[in-house]
Amino acid sequence: MTKPAQVADTAGSSGLSAAPDASLVLRKKELIDLVVERCPVKKRDAKPAIEAALAVLGEALSKGREVNIPPLGKIKVKRSKRVGNAQISTLHLRQADRPTATADDPLAQTEE
Repeated sequence: MTKPAQVADTAGSSGLSAAPDASLVLRKKELIDLVVERCPVKKRDAKPAIEAALAVLGEALSKGREVNIPPLGKIKVKRSKRVGNAQISTLHLRQADRPTATADDPLAQTEE
């Protein structure tokens, strides 16, 4: 069983949030690059699909919907409030210890 990567304490002793280490942030460009590395698709084909999926996830979470997408996990909105022109949400993410592909998963790859 692999342990999750440790995340540095960015709050410091003052308890105020500080900017996270840039190496710990997964940005959209890197996500697209990582997906293209794992799939036999071209970047120009993957990018619109990934952007659409992210938009759908963002819309669902902003409406307070629960998202359950293995192996990502189950995401619940615990609290949400409007601040200026943004919505701030506190999310709860529950992930399985080891993501596994099931026979019911149409996207599961078979081992050859």
